[in-house]
Amino acid sequence: MLTTLRLIDFRCFENLSLEFSECGGIFVGDNAQGKTSILEAICALVRLQSPRAKTMRPLVRFESSSLGIAGECWERDLTLRYGRGNAQLQIDGETIETQNLYLQQSGLIVWMGNEDVDLIRGSGGGRRHYLDFICSQLDAGYRRALSRYRRALKARNMLLKDRVTSDAELNAYAEVLIENGDYLTKVRGEILLLLEPLASSAQQQISGKGEQLQLEYQSGGTGNMREALAATAEAERRQRQTLAGPHRDDIRITINSMAAADFASEGQQRTIALALKLAQGSAIQSVAGRVPVYLLDDIFGELDPDRRNALMEYLPKHAQKFITTTNVDWLHGEWTDWDRYEVNDGAVKRLLAES
Repeated sequence: MLTTLRLIDFRCFENLSLEFSECGGIFVGDNAQGKTSILEAICALVRLQSPRAKTMRPLVRFESSSLGIAGECWERDLTLRYGRGNAQLQIDGETIETQNLYLQQSGLIVWMGNEDVDLIRGSGGGRRHYLDFICSQLDAGYRRALSRYRRALKARNMLLKDRVTSDAELNAYAEVLIENGDYLTKVRGEILLLLEPLASSAQQQISGKGEQLQLEYQSGGTGNMREALAATAEAERRQRQTLAGPHRDDIRITINSMAAADFASEGQQRTIALALKLAQGSAIQSVAGRVPVYLLDDIFGELDPDRRNALMEYLPKHAQKFITTTNVDWLHGEWTDWDRYEVNDGAVKRLLAES
């Protein structure tokens, strides 16, 4: 798993070096002290993206112009350097030219945070991001198809906003959307079919009730991508934007056949969010044959004792887990033996595990 982590000019950390056991670790401290940034650094090193920022630039410490993250993960030395808009990647000291090659050799991640409740009551963009993060870890071609689709979509929408639009240019970008959009839809649909029974099982175990959680893939168009673009061509001209495609996909989430966003209680919505992320971990392990690392960012304070204990029991015993929390009063059983790290104003002090 992850045995070391080294940071230079990352968020509030000028320099930080940590070692981890195979279990993981628990980071304890008040809010806004740097706990979440450590988990964010792990995610950035392993998956080249942050759950809190759209680009790498906000991760650079305020006083600096570049950052560095390194660590020994899955018996490989990974290094990420970022500055002036460019990322440099290395594995075992060898420069890796593309992000896809790096990600194929890095590792797998499940991030769980308080913001996950927005998967139920937020916009479709959050649910698409949820699918994208899973699919990019399970399908080697997904990330490239997503990047090409987004670039073509942006360019095509700019053309549609022009008063005089070239049909030839629109059609050229449409072909890129068709090729990559159909691929995205296929992978998303397959992954959601895998996720639904896993999420339903997790929902029942954590809630302790016979609640039926259902996930339905809602395509952003009718038929395949070519048919969808043809059906919306006239409306596109009027509204000056691409109206069909994976950028409008969504997941319909229901609990006992009722829309979870409208009818689920606060506790049920948080349980559903946990179930979706636990299903992600189970799906990754099932398809990739490898256990992901779990990053749990201060989620336990929002859970009642029953849900908290059920989650702890549901998490895979043999998975490495990194947890942030403001206090450890709720810890019991095997968790009390874990290494703890006290985080205070960007300084991290390792506390020996209790015997």
